[in-house]
Amino acid sequence: MRPTPSFAPLPSSLPATVPFVGAEQMERTRGRPFAAWLGANELTLPPSPLVMEAMAKAARDEATFYPDPPAHFLRDALAAHHDLTPDQVLVGEGIDGLLGLTVRLFMAPGDVAVTSLGAYPTFNYHVAGFGGVLETVPYRDDREDVDALAARARETGARLVYLSNPDNPMGSWVSHADVQRLIDTVPDNCVVMLDEAYGEFHTDPQARTPRGFIRPNLLRLGTFSKAYGLAGMRVGYALGPADLIAGFDRIRNHFGVNRLAQAAGIAALADTAHLAGTLATIAAGRERLADIARASGVTPLPSATNFVTVDCGRDGDYARAVLREILARDIFIRMPGPAPLDRCIRISVGTDAELDMVAAALPEALAAAL
Repeated sequence: MRPTPSFAPLPSSLPATVPFVGAEQMERTRGRPFAAWLGANELTLPPSPLVMEAMAKAARDEATFYPDPPAHFLRDALAAHHDLTPDQVLVGEGIDGLLGLTVRLFMAPGDVAVTSLGAYPTFNYHVAGFGGVLETVPYRDDREDVDALAARARETGARLVYLSNPDNPMGSWVSHADVQRLIDTVPDNCVVMLDEAYGEFHTDPQARTPRGFIRPNLLRLGTFSKAYGLAGMRVGYALGPADLIAGFDRIRNHFGVNRLAQAAGIAALADTAHLAGTLATIAAGRERLADIARASGVTPLPSATNFVTVDCGRDGDYARAVLREILARDIFIRMPGPAPLDRCIRISVGTDAELDMVAAALPEALAAAL
């Protein structure tokens, strides 16, 4: 019998794992479904009715055709939405896909990328996948430390620095002045990747990125997966100077964003009233989650996202036990990995019925974990 062909050296050296085990895979492993999916920060509200109509029309009229490679009409809509020009916008397969493209475009094997210890792990996954070297700095007061990120970038000659604002997994945020300082103090050949996946949920005007904000060494990443409720469609975008954006045409998957996703994005941007209602509902749910945590004797952290991170008040072993107990009660949630963030659990805002489940399960889980 012929031997199985070998992998290339770099992928052969990597673990056969991806950053997240999905809720559906967990359900298959445990042998029963979850009653509530509150672990991946998906929106539990439906998308805009205009989005549903646009996707239905695209499915009926356009599904037999390849998608428009540059996503021309969605790119134009995004440019208008952000007060930019179309050549400053790239449409891609969600932020996860854009992270991989960015690492591939700017990093050679052995180059350094800097991130926070415990920040969104898909970035780390792509850095390893392309042979990069990952440098991390700790959070400070449960926030990403922009000055430490910049200092480590200067020390290592980093090509990329990753910052999410608002932050996942802690829900915290930094001011726009902090972001500007990071942009100004990294090395000349370093690109700052500003992940704004949760940007629509911002309530602090000092933290919002101004419309039309572009810098030569900045890529801003946005998505329709959170506030617009389209996580299943896998459509995101990058904003940056035209010469950087044009570079992605050297490597991107030209048919990566399907016609339904492009139509959905255009319709979602157009329905500003629906977005406003969604943001109000999420803000109320975030407050209710915080109240549930306080009533259970634990501390909710301030959040500018669609989730609340809860400090369980002890160490990581205790928080992991709390997580197991909540999962055992058929509620899917997640938690940060590295210490000291691992003293926390993270719960997405859900429907009223789902939050009722959390209110019942959390005090039981906290007690059972002792």
